[in-house]
Amino acid sequence: MKKRKIIGLIFGAVLLTGTLLPPVRSSVNQTYEQIKLIVDILQHVKQQYVEDVDQKSLIYGAAAGMVRTLDPFSQFLEPDAHSEMMTGTSGKFGGLGIRIAIRDNWLTVITPLPDTPAYRTGILPGDKIVKIEGESTQGITLMDAVKKLRGKPKTKVNITVFREGEKDPIDYTLVREIIRIRSVKSMILKDHVGYIRLNEFIQPSVTDLLKALKKLEKEEMGSLVLDLRNNPGGLLNSAVDVCKVFMGDNKLIVYTEGRAQPRHEFRADKKAPYAHLPLALLINHGSASGSEIVAGAFKDQRRAIIIGSESFGKASVQSIVPLDDGSALRLTTAKYYTPSGMSIHRDEKTGKGGISPDIVIDIARQTEAALQRQSQEIYARDEKPKSAVKEDEKVKDEVLERAVEILKAQELFTKIKNK
Repeated sequence: MKKRKIIGLIFGAVLLTGTLLPPVRSSVNQTYEQIKLIVDILQHVKQQYVEDVDQKSLIYGAAAGMVRTLDPFSQFLEPDAHSEMMTGTSGKFGGLGIRIAIRDNWLTVITPLPDTPAYRTGILPGDKIVKIEGESTQGITLMDAVKKLRGKPKTKVNITVFREGEKDPIDYTLVREIIRIRSVKSMILKDHVGYIRLNEFIQPSVTDLLKALKKLEKEEMGSLVLDLRNNPGGLLNSAVDVCKVFMGDNKLIVYTEGRAQPRHEFRADKKAPYAHLPLALLINHGSASGSEIVAGAFKDQRRAIIIGSESFGKASVQSIVPLDDGSALRLTTAKYYTPSGMSIHRDEKTGKGGISPDIVIDIARQTEAALQRQSQEIYARDEKPKSAVKEDEKVKDEVLERAVEILKAQELFTKIKNK
């Protein structure tokens, strides 16, 4: 702490006077010289640049550039951006219904949310949004991307997408909407296998999940497929509470740890209402954050069989550090780890991260898009919702079918074992 104060005093004195202070102690000499480099550049720009420049803009630019070298989720927020983030704009702006991140310096789709403009249009997890309104997104910040993509409901936004496996970029025109998320969808599949799709971890998710489970029990559910494909995450406590529904015995669910943050554990309760329900969990490239916490816990604790494709790999803790002038630092301060100690967050250099399923089934992008379209539901008066795609045009959901097969095989094995 004392060293930080000394460095802060040196930096402040240099900015105010433009002169150098003698080193206070040898341990800070290297940092002192590096700060001097920044101040030297600032002085040269102020004195020699072809036009007069605002000093605050230069300092903000330096701060933003410094933080940008860390990871795609750390960010320097100028006062207006910080104020906007803290105030919140729920219900005032329309959106497209996508969760986004920065990957390889490009704006990348984590997942589209069901029944939103992006989902209906066919945007897929992993798509790179390379242009917004004709302007390149290379090097864009998440905050700037959000500003460009959102707007008044019923207004249009043009984006250009690069998709792996496609030769040419794809242009889309989407109409913004107020995004409302329906957390849970449930039904009984064949042979008394229950199915619950959890779209996002929001405040009502656990309540809605328990209601769905009770409903499926009345319909004689014998096992369950929990579908977290394209679930981008959400609230940490909601993801942890979902684990507690299916896992007891105070088992470890997930823990966070950082260089300046001690290990913090999240554990199941002593008892769980559905601890013995046979369970298969579905994930894909669009499963992120909270979904990966659930998948990692169930995999490490052998609570469910995980089926699908490797998850996105976004599981880090960002802390907001307010600064004196109203700006703020959004800084990654810890990472999430599965019970076995594996970091969920994908390493930008090695590419390692995410949750690998027990049974890997990678489906073609065209099939994924088709499954996305047929999961869209249309509603008519006095009728149950039905797929927007005709029965004879539907494609096979290999991942879901494999999960049902495995659960039925487990049930048969249990019956034979108990004879």
